Parts: sequence; structure tokens; C-alpha cells
Amino acid sequence: MPKKRNSSKTYGQKIISLFAHMMFTGKKRSLSELAQMLDCSKQTVLRLIDDITLSYSVKIEESYHGRQKYFRIERPKTILPVNLSETELGVLQMCHAFAKHLLGKQLFNEATTAIEKSRSQLPPKCNPSSKHFASIIPGSIDYTEYHQIILDLISAMEDRQICKIKYKSISESKAKLFYIKPLKIFSHKDTMYLHAKMAIFPGRPYKEPEFDPLLAVHRIEAIEETDTHYEFPGDYNFEKAFNQHFGVIQGKAFQVTVEFSGWAADYVAERIWSPDQSITHTEDGKIVLMFTSSSEPEIISWVLSFGVEVKVLQPILLAEKIKKNISDMQLIYK
Repeated sequence: MPKKRNSSKTYGQKIISLFAHMMFTGKKRSLSELAQMLDCSKQTVLRLIDDITLSYSVKIEESYHGRQKYFRIERPKTILPVNLSETELGVLQMCHAFAKHLLGKQLFNEATTAIEKSRSQLPPKCNPSSKHFASIIPGSIDYTEYHQIILDLISAMEDRQICKIKYKSISESKAKLFYIKPLKIFSHKDTMYLHAKMAIFPGRPYKEPEFDPLLAVHRIEAIEETDTHYEFPGDYNFEKAFNQHFGVIQGKAFQVTVEFSGWAADYVAERIWSPDQSITHTEDGKIVLMFTSSSEPEIISWVLSFGVEVKVLQPILLAEKIKKNISDMQLIYK
């Protein structure tokens, strides 16, 4: 039996969201993309589209590309400007400040210009200030020099074009060439990543990789959009791929049990580390956290960051690897 979706939006809110998105963007969207965007079934999306067409006399174009069905509302030639509300602008300024260190200088300046244009449309007494928000940036990457690479990736994702990239991983001495289908840019611990699917390298036999490429944007040295179109995977679900377990590296999932004490117990208990986590409070003030991870290197680094306030209980092999890490660190400081 399919799992029932849990969405807080009412049918009316969904129909407004769908209409606004399609009217203001004017872009073709697949049935799968719309279902993910609205967090509902494909059948519900089709019903929403029928209601918009019949009740509001709006013409929605339908087309097919491969096996995917697409929908689009052609934007009218003249659209009246719609200003942001005071609350919308305030939230946008907060997001703007929090993402400053991720955007890089050029993209940040473009975002600032867009916000200032909206601010000019509000009365002075209803103009929220940006001075209320900031971010701390030590350890972050300056993405200013990757401005064009980011824009090229966005363009390729919009156009659904395969890209030829030159990429140097942290473990390699020199960059290599790849052909990829870019799917999603996301941030994790103040770093931008690109999730993609591998495409056929012209003239070489194709071998299906064990895992889809996960690329750090700042390690992409060059990108070239090809003339080859790709079909966006109808079953692609970013949340399912990355927000189901602890860790951004996609390996074989395994169960972890960790005990925390002192300040670490309070810190860990306040946060979500994996959707399936469970926390047990012990009589001596400690907590036991159980969760699923897909990345052993990230677990080891994370555990070591808590110093003496943490102990891995399961799996035993992971505990032994952390014990060895601690022994090796002791040798460095002799």
C-alpha cells in the first residue's frame, strides 16, 4: 500500500501555489516535478490542472518529451508588477544575510540589488531593515571566482543540457573530464555541492556508477554546456536521497548508537541528526542517540568533535576505528 502523504497545504492553497508558479515563471514543468513541489500525488496535480482550466478559463499547454508529460501556462505579454509585502521582504533579507558567504561577491551583489528594488516600493514606515541579520563565516569558501560556473550550472539545469566538466577531486593530483546531467545544487556545512547523474562520455563504453556523482562546486575547474538534451528523472527525490540518513556521502546505510554526556548531551538532544533517530535519557544525565548513517568518515569526524563527552556503543567496528584515530592523534602530540 502506498504511503500516505502528509502535507499541511489545503487543496485551495495547492491550486493557488500551482497557478502562481506556472503563471509567473512561464516555464514547462513535468508532472513529476509539480507533484514534488506541491508534496502531493500526480493524480492530485492532474485534478488541480483540470480545476484551473475549467473554473478559471486558463489555457494550460500539455506536451510530451519522451515518457514525461509537461505543462505550461504561456505568460501574457504584459504583466502588472507585484510588490513584495513587508513580511516577505523581511524574510528575504534574513535569507540574504544567512547565505552571504555562500553566494560570493557578484551573486550577493545581484541579490542585494533585487532586494533594494523591492524595498523602494514599500512606504518608509513599512520598510524592514537588513541590519537585524548576519552570519559568521570562518571556515567558509569564497565562491566569488566560481560565479560563472554557478550561473552555467543553473542554465544547464533549466535547459536540461548535458555538461562536460573538468573536475579535480580532493584525492586526485589533477583534474579529470566528465559528462554529467546536473540535477540539483545544494549547500551542506557552508559548502555548495552539485548532485548529478553520469552521462555517456563520447567514444567510451558507458558503465553505470555505483553512486550518482556528488561534486563540490568549488572543485569544478571548467564547465561546457553540450547540445545534448537529457530527461530529468521522473522518480528523482532529493529529500529521499540526502535527508534520510546522517551524512552527505552516499554509502551503505548502517545503524549507530552513541552515548553523550555533559554539554554534548544537551547540544545533541536539541538537533535532528537523522529522521529515524531516537533519544533515550539515562538516570545519570546522559543521553543515548540511535540513528542511521550512510557515511562512516563523516560519523568519525563528528564523534571526535565532541571530545571526552561522547562514546560510540554500536557498531563495535566503528568504535574500534575511532579508538585507533585517537591513538594516532596521540602520537602526533608526543
